[in-house]
Amino acid sequence: MTERTALPATTRCGVVSLIVTDLARSLRYYTERIGLRVHHESGATAELGAGEVLLRLTEQPGARPVQRGRSGLYHFALLAPSRPALGAILRHLSVQRTAIDGASDHLVSEALYLSDPDGHGIEIYRDRPRAEWPIENGALRMASDPLDAQGILASAEPATEFTGMEAATTMGHVHLHVAHLQPAVTFYTELIGMDLVTFWGGQAGFVSAGGYHHHLGMNVWAGIGAPPPPADAARLDYYELRLGSAAAVNRATAQLETAAVAITPVDGGIEVRDPAQNRVRLLVHS
Repeated sequence: MTERTALPATTRCGVVSLIVTDLARSLRYYTERIGLRVHHESGATAELGAGEVLLRLTEQPGARPVQRGRSGLYHFALLAPSRPALGAILRHLSVQRTAIDGASDHLVSEALYLSDPDGHGIEIYRDRPRAEWPIENGALRMASDPLDAQGILASAEPATEFTGMEAATTMGHVHLHVAHLQPAVTFYTELIGMDLVTFWGGQAGFVSAGGYHHHLGMNVWAGIGAPPPPADAARLDYYELRLGSAAAVNRATAQLETAAVAITPVDGGIEVRDPAQNRVRLLVHS
């Protein structure tokens, strides 16, 4: 294996691609409820985002909703650029009477949790400034405390018509169900080059680049040994990790080849499967 080199601080998540059961229904949800806009639609596929494409949806006729007890997507996380932006989204969700599955203060961030019509998990969050992130014994501390929803609403600009998520919204992180935690963490740290941030209760792990609290979460909450999702169900198709430079993609490729991981070339990089068979595209940052 080649010598491990830290990924560039510009590493970030890119597009998340999902299989859905009814494209028209999903588009209504993501545009009317979440506030994304359609960038491109062709046949059974549509791309949505705010200032950039963040989500790709592909309809699979006859597919079932997301099946539980499988590896795959736990949630994708849309990062709002500020607390007032998150407040505007929360107010819009309330006006639209959109169901919210949960809400948490993670100390490093404040987050809302939802599910789309097929059961794909969604997080919408804002980060606290890095200077406010709590460090204990040299390690970053995260939690799941009650959310100050009223404070978030109060931070929003005076009530105006909601015109969608702000253009600066990005794909902040992706959180996966995996079959076994340690092999997944090893794959993303030793082969791809991410840094381990923390383990949570022996059932979840978080990795990142550039000191971020996490670009990727992994958990075994779907069950130890959870199999991949069936081909006839809504599911994660693939997600992108944009590694910041061609050199970073080349280093990861070399380490994956050494570990005998099957690699498929794609435009701008490569595609591989992690130990839980989640498809990830490793791309040059764009």
